Amino acid sequence: MKAAQELFVMRGYAGTTFQLVADTAEVSVQTVYFHYGTKSELLKHVVDVASAGDDEPVPLLQRPWFAALRAAKDPAEVVRGWVHQSGVILDRVAPVLAVVRDAAGGDPGMAAQWAANSEQRHTAHGTVIAILAGLGALRPGLTESRATDITVGILSPDLFLVMTRECGWPTPQWEDWAADQLSYGLLSP
Repeated sequence: MKAAQELFVMRGYAGTTFQLVADTAEVSVQTVYFHYGTKSELLKHVVDVASAGDDEPVPLLQRPWFAALRAAKDPAEVVRGWVHQSGVILDRVAPVLAVVRDAAGGDPGMAAQWAANSEQRHTAHGTVIAILAGLGALRPGLTESRATDITVGILSPDLFLVMTRECGWPTPQWEDWAADQLSYGLLSP
């Protein structure tokens, strides 16, 4: 996985071959084919592992840190906790998601992967918004759908890469900014 992730980020989807992955990981190319079958499946697995941080079969929204968000009673704590975990995740996955996004225009499998990843992000952010709504914390007149859209935008992998890579912000600085933006845009004054 590590070899594949590094190659995809460095060389892109088209420039990464099973042979390069095998050579870099010091395994046979047949081993890579056996485990993943297609390059799109390999990249999908790279995205999944980067998102979760491991290859345990535990969905993101069932992880202990997410249970702590569900149990929190302070809306600001929910926002800051979600932004922090998003930063941890985006540090790992945003560069790989950029590979999926860039490949989506020319590869139907990657287009489907991009759509699935986008839907997963909407679901995760919507779940956090539902927690905030359950606490009665959303701004008056702000629907859960609109709040989810705001969260998807501010915590997008693309914006994360702009702020941390192009602007050079360290992730903690991005976290402070994103949490401030979400708190202002979502929470009742």
